[in-house]
Amino acid sequence: MPRVHPSAVVDSSAQIDPSAHVGPHCTIGAKVKIGARTVLEGGNHISAESAVGDDTRLFPNVTLYRATKIGNRVRIHSGTTIGSDGFGYVFDSGFHRKIPQIGNVVIHDDVEIGANVTIDRGALGPTTIGKGTKIDNLIQLGHNVTIGEHCLIISQTGISGSTRIGNYVTIAGQVGIAGHLKISDRVTIAAQSGVMHNIAEGEKW
Repeated sequence: MPRVHPSAVVDSSAQIDPSAHVGPHCTIGAKVKIGARTVLEGGNHISAESAVGDDTRLFPNVTLYRATKIGNRVRIHSGTTIGSDGFGYVFDSGFHRKIPQIGNVVIHDDVEIGANVTIDRGALGPTTIGKGTKIDNLIQLGHNVTIGEHCLIISQTGISGSTRIGNYVTIAGQVGIAGHLKISDRVTIAAQSGVMHNIAEGEKW
């Protein structure tokens, strides 16, 4: 039965649909919106100004940083962190000084994200995951990465910042992709590949 567990901490400005379920020890921040029939299983932290759509399920201990936007029918498995700071520094006077990361993450409808995945927020605009894409466990997506629709990204892949992945792309396990690249539609990249160049549509590497 839908309910908000008494151990949950919910800001008074949050909007939770009456049909949603908020499990034990969840924290829901200011101006958060939780959609119809969505389930937060427990130990979930939903930071301020985030939104979670309808029929979405967050398994235990999923964290959404500020202003994360999650679509409908999304499943995010345990231990995943969405919207952590991008890895951005400038070397100045002998120190690595942090560049503020003020963007967010946008995840569209029908996406599934495995356990212990990290998706960094954009430095300025959003990091984006297209509808229908499936992301395996143990994957790192850097800041301002764009993933297209209906992609498959397999375990232990790392995609560096500002790289754009097209639609219907398959990226096998332990692939590393450098930053600021364009991987076009319907590309397949085999396991343990290191990608340092753009890839044209339909190629298999």
